[in-house]
Amino acid sequence: MRHSEVVILIDADFRRRAAVSHLLADTDIHVEPFEDVTELAQRWPRDGVVLAHDKGGTVRHLIDQMSEDANWLPLIAFAEEPGTTRVVQAVLHGAVDYLEWPFGETEVRTALAIAEESRDAWGNVRLREAMARSRIRRLTPREREVLAGVADGLSNRLIGERLSISPRTVEIHRANMLNKMGANHTSEAIRIAIEGSLVS
Repeated sequence: MRHSEVVILIDADFRRRAAVSHLLADTDIHVEPFEDVTELAQRWPRDGVVLAHDKGGTVRHLIDQMSEDANWLPLIAFAEEPGTTRVVQAVLHGAVDYLEWPFGETEVRTALAIAEESRDAWGNVRLREAMARSRIRRLTPREREVLAGVADGLSNRLIGERLSISPRTVEIHRANMLNKMGANHTSEAIRIAIEGSLVS
């Protein structure tokens, strides 16, 4: 394994954190335990795979945090007797695998191998998406509407008609939008909008 020797464990339950750490204590996998995403965010690691207990929106919170910081790490979620819907939701949000607790070293190693395979391709996609969303979040709601119009290939006049504002106002919003996004031209703004899933 190239990067997966470090497991960043997020779990609010002290006993389960201790159990996972003990499980992997005599292996080449180093466990860095954290109580929650907030604690992790204070000392964000440069590398590793996140193993997060899926309770109370932890997975979604973690994905949001990684998107906000534009710092993507592969994520493996786990829970006790997770239902299919819960697993699907975690994967849709960005988890690369899902384990059922209690698990053993073999299951962890298999999940780490999956995370390692997905790291470069999926990580680059998620990082670009995270960076794009971070840029889009800088925009006002009106500037986002103008960006959507630009991405649809509309002129300032047609965007103005769609939004019931003047073409001159659209032009001002458009200039502000490009400036806030750090885009040099419209096509770059459209690419950012697509990567950030603002438009498809």
